[in-house]
Amino acid sequence: MTTVQAKIDPFLDLTAEIQRLKKERNAVILAHYYQDGEIQDLADFVGDSLDLSRKAAATDADVIVFCGVRFMGEVAKIVSPDKTVLLPDMTAGCSLEDSCPPEEFRKFREARPDHIAVTYINCSADVKAQSDIIVTSSNAEAILAQLPPDQKIIFAPDRHLGSYLAGKTGRDMALWQGSCIVHEQFSERELIKLKTRHPNAKVAAHPECPEAMLRHADHVGSTRSILEYVTADEGQEFIIATEPGIIHQMRKDAPHKTFIGAPGADGTCDCARCPFMAKNTLEKLYLCLRDMTPAVEMPEELRQAALKPLQRMLDMSKSVNAHSLAGA
Repeated sequence: MTTVQAKIDPFLDLTAEIQRLKKERNAVILAHYYQDGEIQDLADFVGDSLDLSRKAAATDADVIVFCGVRFMGEVAKIVSPDKTVLLPDMTAGCSLEDSCPPEEFRKFREARPDHIAVTYINCSADVKAQSDIIVTSSNAEAILAQLPPDQKIIFAPDRHLGSYLAGKTGRDMALWQGSCIVHEQFSERELIKLKTRHPNAKVAAHPECPEAMLRHADHVGSTRSILEYVTADEGQEFIIATEPGIIHQMRKDAPHKTFIGAPGADGTCDCARCPFMAKNTLEKLYLCLRDMTPAVEMPEELRQAALKPLQRMLDMSKSVNAHSLAGA
């Protein structure tokens, strides 16, 4: 029995208790597509990083419970400082965030004074505060298109997403050499073998995947974009090259279709599960609502500095119904 489980009455109906506490606390539960299915089903809203940023900014709840990783909880606090923001497990980090230490990023910026920093949302509040514009995989291409053609760009922290965007846009970009441990695990060799066994399957991939994987993709996009693609496409079988938590929503939206996780080097997709996302459990979700901890906190000066590039992201985003963060 884990320490977390030991704190909970084994006869407790966790789902009912979470719903009761949510109402009692006037809380909203936000969950990323990469969470376990049981958490997605309990959430008030499930989405990708851009979706969840907007929901965090717009909610009138007193408490935001963010079932995702730490940088996502930080974004919620940055845009909603008067809300209590809870994370079921504060140790749920991100390999991309870890790959970009703030002090090293500062040196990288200082060495390129004629560049602006366009930074992927998968980073710490400290790195956001040093950036000019934050982007997600949903809106990065549209935002880059609005910058002057001769403007040099630093893109951090994901080198694969940066390389993909540089190829799509032709922009001069200095890439920070970070990557996602999940998407790095996919194997081109095993993907080809899987495609021979499923010749009619289409491949949908996240741009955090290495280029070798993207070459085989019928669709490349954010988690929401992938979900929309497989739901709307006439195909009946899809290989999904991103964290397999998204497949839960795919099966709910298109139960008549077949979804297969892209394989890792050993021919399985088990290695593609994010160990950080997996830290959040139903038990921890219950405890954080019960005890109102752990809560995301940060100095106001840092919050204000990190808010500016996030505000600029939503100001520049061409997505429909973008919500302003003004007054946050």
